[in-house]
Amino acid sequence: MTETALTTSIAKLDSPTSKSRTFWQDALAHLRRDRLTILAFSALLLLTLVCLLAPPIAENILKIDPTDTSVPDRFLPPGSEGHFLGTDHLGRDALIRLLYGGRISLAIAYSASLMSILIGVSIGLVSGYYGGGLDDFITWMISTLSSIPTLFLLLIAASLWTPSAETLVLILAALGWIGTCRLVRGQVFSLKQRDYVLAARALGASDFRIMFQHIFPNLLPIVIVTLTIVAGNLILTESGLSFLGLGVQPPTPTWGNMLTDSRSFFAKGTYLVVWPGLSIMLTVLCFYIVGDGLRDALDPRTARR
Repeated sequence: MTETALTTSIAKLDSPTSKSRTFWQDALAHLRRDRLTILAFSALLLLTLVCLLAPPIAENILKIDPTDTSVPDRFLPPGSEGHFLGTDHLGRDALIRLLYGGRISLAIAYSASLMSILIGVSIGLVSGYYGGGLDDFITWMISTLSSIPTLFLLLIAASLWTPSAETLVLILAALGWIGTCRLVRGQVFSLKQRDYVLAARALGASDFRIMFQHIFPNLLPIVIVTLTIVAGNLILTESGLSFLGLGVQPPTPTWGNMLTDSRSFFAKGTYLVVWPGLSIMLTVLCFYIVGDGLRDALDPRTARR
């Protein structure tokens, strides 16, 4: 071998090899190529920001008070001067009420889904890890709550407490953790038998350390996907409760009670049904699309891996 060839071979051996991508880098690369998921996530982010900024938009840009009523301006059609989406049966601006209603509906969806996921993950993690009598008791509790119709429990809760946004968040979180708990419990049963968990236990790691440092990170993909699905379902639940009169009560606007109130004026103001109904449909659809995209990106068993 010549001196030049030998130098080239040594240089190749000494050059650093390219590092393989981590699980999260691989998932992010997949999401960057998924245009539909990016579009749905961008739409959700934009809608959330617009609803969050509803007060300054109403005061500084549109200069409209969301509580103002005007009998002469009842049922103005969309495109009217000063009322881009028209007015309702009390002369209130439909756009402002839609933004304020989105604040409440999205706040309920985000808050209740986060709380239910937190409860479900915590109980499922403890139940699956320790097993035994504790797991039997939690399984019995889950089976008992699952056997009672959710609507019946909501009716009982509505009769005990005055429906409000805060109360509705607590009720939905208290009833929505069961599915997440079942899913997490089943995953923990599998994960706690893995070699790295057994090795950590053999090295003397505490149960808390094993659960939250070794098992919980492997549950994050499932938790993230579940969070998006639960948030979309909660928006539909809030709308259904408003239809039954068990949701947030007027005059506080939500997309659900706006849609319910507009039924009485369908002949005079059809557009009053369109705007909240379209907002609910698009928001829930975006949540489901994001959840489906995250499921594909975070699934290590897909062919791309």
